[in-house]
Amino acid sequence: MKIRYKKRYLNANLGLSFLWFIFFIIGILIKDEFHLADLGWTVISLMYLGLYLYQNKNQYLIIENGFIKKNDLFGKKFNLIEIIEIKKFAGDIILKTDSREMKIDTQLIEPHSLELLKTRLEKLNIDWSLAG
Repeated sequence: MKIRYKKRYLNANLGLSFLWFIFFIIGILIKDEFHLADLGWTVISLMYLGLYLYQNKNQYLIIENGFIKKNDLFGKKFNLIEIIEIKKFAGDIILKTDSREMKIDTQLIEPHSLELLKTRLEKLNIDWSLAG
């Protein structure tokens, strides 16, 4: 099961990619000569485009085969049966095992996927607590 990003979040990354590329084009058009440093705009644009493509393909979380995996740069992967505590804090969900924790930013998750996530976590029969 994929827990999906909000389309608005993904589209913002795509928009930023285009914005940085427009800065590159404008820089070329208004300057008399091209500098190698001007390629920085393109590099930033390509980084945002790559981020958009990666996040659109892989989405925020994947829950399958008894594991939950966060798809980010240093993506954490937890065995669902190792989770001993689930906390809610400032709109986020924090999953804890004996030695690690995973913070899930619910503001980035589309509403339908958030309901699927909550339903799946409730099946673990772990009491939810409020952190604070």
